[in-house]
Amino acid sequence: MFASDITPERKTEILTRIARKTVELRLTPVAIVLLESTKPLSFVGSQLMVFFQPIIMALFPFHQYDEIAALLEDRANIEILIQTIEQLEEERRGPKTESEGENGQTKV
Repeated sequence: MFASDITPERKTEILTRIARKTVELRLTPVAIVLLESTKPLSFVGSQLMVFFQPIIMALFPFHQYDEIAALLEDRANIEILIQTIEQLEEERRGPKTESEGENGQTKV
């Protein structure tokens, strides 16, 4: 499967689901650092996913594996995922009040 085989709606759905799960598990900082640091190697990572697909599919019934591997080929999709994670994390934290500083701590 190629990234071009995935419709834009499906791409958004998959990336949003990954981002939601990341925020739900409160892994936002770790995920962003990992994604930013591995962005230059996204194509290599997606090819490793393709290489290990038979083993992983034998152990875990994961029907979207090939779609995720195809999406990770493109660095732009990694950036979209990072932005979606950041957006969902901000929504989870809620709006800042005037008494909160840049980092969310209360001003004295």
